[in-house]
Amino acid sequence: MKVLGIETSCDETAAAIVELGDGGSLRLLSSIVASSMDLHAVYGGVVPEIAARSHIEHMMPVIEKALYEAFDGSDDPWENIDAIAVTQGPGLGGSLLVGVVAARTLAIRKNKPLYAVNHVMAHPFASFITSGIKGLSYPGKPPQFPLLSLIVSGGHTQLVLFRSPFDYSVLGRTRDDAIGEAFDKVAKILGLPYPGGPSVGEKAKEGDPSAYKFPKAKLEGNIFDFSFSGLKTAVLRTAQKEIGEDHHFPSTMLSKRLSEAQKANISASFQSGAIQTLVNKTVKAYEEFNPISVVVAGGVAASPELRRQLGETLPSPPIYPDIKLCTDNGAMIAALGCFMHGSEQEPADPYTLDIAPSLSM
Repeated sequence: MKVLGIETSCDETAAAIVELGDGGSLRLLSSIVASSMDLHAVYGGVVPEIAARSHIEHMMPVIEKALYEAFDGSDDPWENIDAIAVTQGPGLGGSLLVGVVAARTLAIRKNKPLYAVNHVMAHPFASFITSGIKGLSYPGKPPQFPLLSLIVSGGHTQLVLFRSPFDYSVLGRTRDDAIGEAFDKVAKILGLPYPGGPSVGEKAKEGDPSAYKFPKAKLEGNIFDFSFSGLKTAVLRTAQKEIGEDHHFPSTMLSKRLSEAQKANISASFQSGAIQTLVNKTVKAYEEFNPISVVVAGGVAASPELRRQLGETLPSPPIYPDIKLCTDNGAMIAALGCFMHGSEQEPADPYTLDIAPSLSM
């Protein structure tokens, strides 16, 4: 069984083909991503209108290239496709619309079942891909249920316990900023390039993670919920204090007054505190629910510091997708689509399927 996955929730136009083989193993046949990140970098974040126009430009060439790489030499590559999976949400409305309309049209014209996929839920399923195209690293074996997943990205931070692919509980989620969003905002304060995660992480290598004691959020209620807004504000106030200004000083002017040493120490201290929050709650969930596997997925899963701290703290090593499958991609959508098609989940109606920008798990 082979599934075409289409992903357009933000600024990546992506398509991939994943094969479900004997024994339930997943094999990646192709994965194509066209990113418009360079177009957004000058604005310090994603501009929805620019992202949507880029998706329109790249959608069909990306799908065609994914089919060609998976089935080179086939007279009609569509004969090999058993189903189509597409991101329904969450995400940017204009971006989602391009992918969903393309998937609906292809499902009708090619007479293929269509599956609507939750983008956040799909992230951990990239870890079930254990073989495929060269140049990527794959887990030696797929995760086992029950599994605990830490899903961390620019728009989402949550802990999910999966008892099976479609039986899960969201243990906790962010109450304000997602972890990746907090990194982006701190990068802006420090005058570091977008996206913030890699740039703050790189700057942190030059700094002292104990230089500043940033607070960790103390939340009432659910112990597995996250909050990063207070940490981000603490960074802002610290930066203002370091240059001798009060809270009225504009954040957009801070980077010109901060020294490189100050930027490095703030980056290291912020990163250490933010990552410790993720690690502490993941460890608590592990101890309470005793999962067989732990999967860390989403763009922030590529963070070397997160991987280091989790590796030193968790009793068993977490499972990660390849770095290229941590950020948004079609492979994770196709992987979850394989589970949906294989378990005979009800397909979506290609004539009526709509986007869901605020979709949650």
